[in-house]
Amino acid sequence: MGSNQLLRPRKIPKLFVFGDSYADTGNTKRDTEAWAIPYGITFPGKPSGRYCDGLIATDFLEKVLGAESPYLYRTHGRDKGLKRGMNFAFGGSKMLDSSPNSPFPNITAQVNFLVDLVLAGRVYGDITPSDVSLISYAGGDYIYYIDQNRPAAGLKALVEKVVDNLRVNMIVLGGLLFKKIAVTSLQPIGCLPSYTSASSFKSCNESQSALVELHNKLLKKVVAKLNEQSRVMKKEQHFFIIDIHNAFMTVMKNKGSKRFKNPMKSCCEGYCGRSSDGGKLYTLCDDPKSFFFWDEVHPTQEGWRSIYSVLGNPLTDFLTKP
Repeated sequence: MGSNQLLRPRKIPKLFVFGDSYADTGNTKRDTEAWAIPYGITFPGKPSGRYCDGLIATDFLEKVLGAESPYLYRTHGRDKGLKRGMNFAFGGSKMLDSSPNSPFPNITAQVNFLVDLVLAGRVYGDITPSDVSLISYAGGDYIYYIDQNRPAAGLKALVEKVVDNLRVNMIVLGGLLFKKIAVTSLQPIGCLPSYTSASSFKSCNESQSALVELHNKLLKKVVAKLNEQSRVMKKEQHFFIIDIHNAFMTVMKNKGSKRFKNPMKSCCEGYCGRSSDGGKLYTLCDDPKSFFFWDEVHPTQEGWRSIYSVLGNPLTDFLTKP
C-alpha cells in the first residue's frame, strides 16, 4: 500500500433513515408523548423526541456503521450541503395513507423528501458507495387496521400492498445511486405489551403471527428479486433485510446476551408520558435497564442494545464492507 493511500482519510459514511417511531430521533412535533417526561430519562436525561427511555435503533445502527449522527429533517430539511446523513423518520408514520400536510408523513413521502434534496443538489458530495439508506417499518398500517376491528379477511391484501410499496421505495433509493439499501423485517406484533397484556404478559397473541409471517415472507422474496436484478444488471447494489423479527424473538426467549425477567412487560405502563388533572396516567418501573420494553410498543435502550447485539456480524458486514 502506498503512503498516499495510508494518508487518505477514511470516507465517513452517511446514514439516511426513513420510517416510524422505531427510527425517529426527534422529528415529531413537541405535542407527542416522545417529548414528554418520562421519555428520555436514561438518555439524554430529558425527553428528546425518541420513543424510548434512551437510545433507539437508529443510534445503534449509526455506531455499527461508524457514521456521524444524521441530521433531523425537522431541523435541517432546508439546509444546503448536507455533510452528514439525514433522519426522515416520523413517529406515527405508516406506509400508506397520509395527506400531504400530515404531521406524520408516510414513508413514501419521506423518501420523496430525499429525492427533492438530491435533485436540488443539497446533499454534499452526493451519494457515495459507503452511504446507507434504511427503511424501518414497524407495521403501523397493520396495528391501525387491527385496532379498528377491521375484517381479518382484508389483511392479506393490505400486507401485499404494504410490501409492494416498500419494494417501490427501495427501487427509488436504488435510483438515487445508493449501493447499500436496508429494510427491517417486521417485529412480532403479537408480542408487544399492548397485545400480551391480555395474558398478563405471559404469552404472545398468536392471532397477529400469520400477518407478520406473510409480511416477512413477501419481503424476503422482494429483496431476493431486487438483489438478483442488481446482479444481472451489474449495478453492484446490495439490498439487505435487518432481521429484527429474529432478534426480538431471540431476546424474548432469553437466548440473547442479556436476560430480562419478563421480556413481554413494559417499564412504563398505562398512557406513558401523559397526565391529567388527577396526576400521571402511567406507572414507571424502578430500573428501565431490567426491562426489554419501555412502553406498550417500543423497546428500552437496553432492549435495542440487546437487539443489535443479536444482529451481530451479518449486519456489520453489510454496513461496513466496501
